[in-house]
Amino acid sequence: MKRPSLTFRQWVGWIGFGLVFLFSAAVAVWHGDILRAGLDPQVPFQTYRPPRPPDYARRDAWALSEAHAPGAGPAHVFFLHPTTYDGGSGWNAAIDDRRAAGYLARIAIPNYAAPFAQAGTVSAPRYRQASLYTRLTLREDAREARMFAYRDAAAAFDTWLSRHPNGPLILVGVEQGGELMDRLLRDRIAADPRLSERVAAAYLIETLTPAEPTTSGLPPCARRAQASCVVAYASVVDGDSAAAHRLLRRALTWDEGGRLEGFEDQRSVCVNPITGARSGGRAVARRHLGGANATGLEWGVRPALISRAVSAECRDGLLWYSRPASESFRERGGWSDRRKVKGYNLFYGDLEADALARLGAWRRAHAR
Repeated sequence: MKRPSLTFRQWVGWIGFGLVFLFSAAVAVWHGDILRAGLDPQVPFQTYRPPRPPDYARRDAWALSEAHAPGAGPAHVFFLHPTTYDGGSGWNAAIDDRRAAGYLARIAIPNYAAPFAQAGTVSAPRYRQASLYTRLTLREDAREARMFAYRDAAAAFDTWLSRHPNGPLILVGVEQGGELMDRLLRDRIAADPRLSERVAAAYLIETLTPAEPTTSGLPPCARRAQASCVVAYASVVDGDSAAAHRLLRRALTWDEGGRLEGFEDQRSVCVNPITGARSGGRAVARRHLGGANATGLEWGVRPALISRAVSAECRDGLLWYSRPASESFRERGGWSDRRKVKGYNLFYGDLEADALARLGAWRRAHAR
């Protein structure tokens, strides 16, 4: 029996279905590449006109300026925030970019700056941060944009330091902010022994920095009761070797000329935030002081901590942690948000206790 031939409308329908299927399959396979390409400014950095520089004498150049929580200690805390700007229209963000500023206020500040509020007054400059796109590629243009952001970090630090000529300092940088803080430690702290003595602790959170040679002027922290040292780590959930590979493959560090270069198989510093020590094996969950999802909280409001949520260990230069069970620690948001630092802080309570312990050690060492 002869099979009836398809009508023109049926042919169009089948062809349309096939095209939709192929398009859907392509999007599924290349979804990340498509979105990443959409963040590319499509202009060489050498011909790019960056936003105008911030004036750190003005209050609006600071996300936090001498923010003080009730009962805070005597430290002066300088905080460099992580990436909050996706990109697309430029390599670097203007400090008044509304979406980036909203992400900073809603997520980055309450989750990553607030753990240090009990140690003292906290200041966090706005700066012409490099876009998220620059952290997803190793192109030279992207490196130039990341190096450009250091100009603002250094200018803000100098302004802030001039306002605090005495007393203990705590320096904190997260992700892109940690990368910039790493260079500040090399350029400003290592070069000035008197200033180095004032640093109670420095924190390079979600930041890779080479273990050898140590160029920051401060050693990695060996124990929690130690002052004037560096807590640095970049975290990966247990078993996610693909994420670890991406992290290490994209790792860059500062050379002596102030340029970002590849790690070239160097081991990174890893200080376990649960123990405050560089070594010691896996810290079991019962030692975990607590993570928190502080997104949306106002300054001075301490979130409820979820303790004993994770175990963690330093291995091969990375901090490997067990997957938390709480719904509070589920990643949310779109594709770009999931490539920024997490919208919660698994080590909120541990960092809070760590900063207070190192500040106490610094004060005992400098007691007159």
